[in-house]
Amino acid sequence: MTTTHDDAGLIQLEDVEKVFEVRRRGKSRWKREKRQVRAVDGITFSVARGEVVGYIGPNGAGKSTTIKMLTGILTPSGGRLRVAGIDPARERTRLARRIGVVFGQRTTLWWDLPLIDSYRLVHRMYRIPDARYRENLERCVDLLELGALLDVPVRQLSLGQRMRGDIAAALLHDPEVLYLDEPTIGLDVVSKTRVRAFLRELNAERGTTVLLTTHDLTDIEQLCGRVMVIDHGRLVYDGGLAGLHEAGGSERQLVVDLERELPPIEVPGARFVRAEGPRQWLAFPASASAAPVVAAVAERYPLLDLSVREPDIETVIAKMYGSSPGVGGPGTREAGEKSLR
Repeated sequence: MTTTHDDAGLIQLEDVEKVFEVRRRGKSRWKREKRQVRAVDGITFSVARGEVVGYIGPNGAGKSTTIKMLTGILTPSGGRLRVAGIDPARERTRLARRIGVVFGQRTTLWWDLPLIDSYRLVHRMYRIPDARYRENLERCVDLLELGALLDVPVRQLSLGQRMRGDIAAALLHDPEVLYLDEPTIGLDVVSKTRVRAFLRELNAERGTTVLLTTHDLTDIEQLCGRVMVIDHGRLVYDGGLAGLHEAGGSERQLVVDLERELPPIEVPGARFVRAEGPRQWLAFPASASAAPVVAAVAERYPLLDLSVREPDIETVIAKMYGSSPGVGGPGTREAGEKSLR
């Protein structure tokens, strides 16, 4: 029996490498030395149709390089890579009709044109049938709340508005695979919530395969059933988010504001970290629910407010594999703070 790309995985990588040659100043003022930088180092994985997979790691780990090879922007230095049975580097134009891409720090929209004009251009570029284009546009505009923005020049949109606009543009031609490179970077809480809800619905209704790179653990928790971690160009973890937290021994923090200064809080399932006046910090396993700890604190202590802070992805990876260059950072992320008022 012949194996199709659907049987083996919609996205397939086998021992994929990407090596860049860079020049730097040598010992002599006039001489530049060449050296090789291995951005991706022998990665193998497959992604099945309909999966939503988080592809995470510290800055410089090789995430964006992998995405660029999957889209055909970069050619692998070695190994085998297929998306929907297509070699991206050899058949980039053919593949473009089957994938959608959103780079969080770059826009695919036309800067000086109204948003709707960018969509009309996408309509013509991809030769989308008129009825299909109207249906997809109406759906994206409705779910991403873009109606009031269609006649606004892209340069006048906020970051969150532009990001929603980019996601809509990437989906007008019904791609089988959607690559999202930091899609919620710099967005406010409301915009992040809209984007996540839209992506969940897209995957549930249309079975769109999503590969997501992000530094926001909440993106992963709410969207992904599987997580792959890349560090220094190598795949170092492939599994569930709970398994990642367990492997790294990562912790979330509960920040408690009391009515007055009290001795360290003692509740089951959490440990006291530190205190500053009436504010105290508790830590508990990231794989555990916050609800029992919150309930115990609320029952035993005079509360004013509390919040949960998520572990930083870089910290999780650092704990799993030891400190290494480019990995690290603070133990919690202020941007990931969830208000529980």
